[in-house]
Amino acid sequence: MLMDQEKFSRKTAIITVSDRGARGEREDKSGRVLRERLSAAGFDISYQNVIPDEIEEIREVLIDLSDQKHFALILTTGGTGVSPRDVTPEATLSVIDRAVPGIRGRCLIVNLPGSPKGAMENLEIILRALPHALDKILGDPSDCAQG
Repeated sequence: MLMDQEKFSRKTAIITVSDRGARGEREDKSGRVLRERLSAAGFDISYQNVIPDEIEEIREVLIDLSDQKHFALILTTGGTGVSPRDVTPEATLSVIDRAVPGIRGRCLIVNLPGSPKGAMENLEIILRALPHALDKILGDPSDCAQG
């Protein structure tokens, strides 16, 4: 059963992917700044967690949040670099249905950098488009604004 579309379209999860963060050795600054900014923009942050850079664990969380818990937006932060442990993009690619930039069913998954500055800079670029994109993913039949 689908919930009210407006509430559903704002149901958001933030996942920080960090081995040290998951072990409690590093504060989750990126997750915190993303939560503050998204909350101020009216998004409902219903889930936030720190998990290790393990491809299967990332996959499981993404699938659970999108398919079972019906989140409309999942933002990951961390695990996007070039070190061998940075596997967030690969985990995301393995679960999405469409790379626009990452759709699974009726859920948009966006990978952001792990630094607070990089996460916020990238979020600000897409933030204005997110409500419209989520509406469209959820099946909004109205025409896009002509400009």
